[in-house]
Amino acid sequence: MDVRFKDSALEKLEAGEGHEGDHPPGIVSKYRMRMQLIRAAINEQEFYSLKSLHFEKLKGKRSNQYSMRLNDQWRLILEFIGSPPNRVVEIIEIEDYH
Repeated sequence: MDVRFKDSALEKLEAGEGHEGDHPPGIVSKYRMRMQLIRAAINEQEFYSLKSLHFEKLKGKRSNQYSMRLNDQWRLILEFIGSPPNRVVEIIEIEDYH
């Protein structure tokens, strides 16, 4: 899938150019793994099939966003823009859910 970033710091973090001190090292590693998975996916249906991701649509003010688990505490928040086959994933943030 095509990817864009709401915050350029997340793009730099994926490339290894960002300040990693903002997030625990294990989270940075998981983030990079998830980004590889996202880039390799054909569509978001693949995320639902991987139960370990706990991929889910959010509710309320975030009803246009989705969350993907990095670990028990941290989530990757993303949005989908456009419609297939030109759908783009926008990476919003890495959020501490606790």
